[in-house]
Amino acid sequence: MRKIVGIGESVLDILFRDAQPVAAVPGGSTFNSMISLGRTAGRLLEDVKVMIVTQLGRDQVSEIITSFIKRNGVSDEAVSLIDGIQSPVSIAMLDEKNDAHYEFFRDKEAPALVARDIDFAPGDIVIFGSFFAIKEGTRDAVRQIVLKAKAAGAIIYYDINFRKSHLLDLPATRPFIEENCALSDIVRGSCEDIELVFGSADPHLVYQQKMSSLCSTFVCTKGSKSAEVFSNAGSWEFPVEKIDTVSTIGAGDNFNAGLVYGLVSGKYEKDKVHCLDLSDWKHLVPVAMRFSANVCRSIFNYVDEDFYKTL
Repeated sequence: MRKIVGIGESVLDILFRDAQPVAAVPGGSTFNSMISLGRTAGRLLEDVKVMIVTQLGRDQVSEIITSFIKRNGVSDEAVSLIDGIQSPVSIAMLDEKNDAHYEFFRDKEAPALVARDIDFAPGDIVIFGSFFAIKEGTRDAVRQIVLKAKAAGAIIYYDINFRKSHLLDLPATRPFIEENCALSDIVRGSCEDIELVFGSADPHLVYQQKMSSLCSTFVCTKGSKSAEVFSNAGSWEFPVEKIDTVSTIGAGDNFNAGLVYGLVSGKYEKDKVHCLDLSDWKHLVPVAMRFSANVCRSIFNYVDEDFYKTL
């Protein structure tokens, strides 16, 4: 059975609009991707298992989150529940453009993430990224899991997802970001990500001067404008369909989910990932954009429960 394994933080997101709470939903960058994959790959593809590596306190928040995980077709066997700590919570303030601005509340006494022992096989896919993949307390375990998966022949997908709020940490963490890119088969980053990390919002320049030496396949998303793909085979740009947006929370996370769904449903193996051509990307990117667009039409962080019926 082919596994899709996500490594990342799980939080309870409380959404506010006009200073009033409108919803409380489980979230987290990789978490959002995995729920969408559970709702699609987990339902449509019989030979695929979706699972998440994450750590929570043993409290009411974790009960909400773990129940949600299992209800949506994602295995919780690699979820660590730690006594005596609080599960993380975030406040997401939606502005007039429905863009989210976050404040996070985490337990500073939480122990380091445990590197769960997962039996990886060729063709499995690992998704990881955001600050979780580079910060003290989680970095070592994430790296151990990724190295084990890579050695087993798994496809490694890294989402840079670096926020402006972490700029003071960039000098110390940039080497980790670059190592994550070098360990990966596919790297995705937004224009905002690459401007913060590499000093330029021009993906062509960043790919030429930096990314190509780290990872040969790079996908740069430009919000509501387009997505550009760079590889040894060439570079291509795909426009984004114009839609009415309710919230952008999870848009990038679900682009990741859609791209991974395309890889799994198309039965792409690791050797093929390194030589994808235009015909492959014409299949993969539109699927990724459909996932992302679906999420932007709601206040939730993942595709609708019935979205799988459209695939």
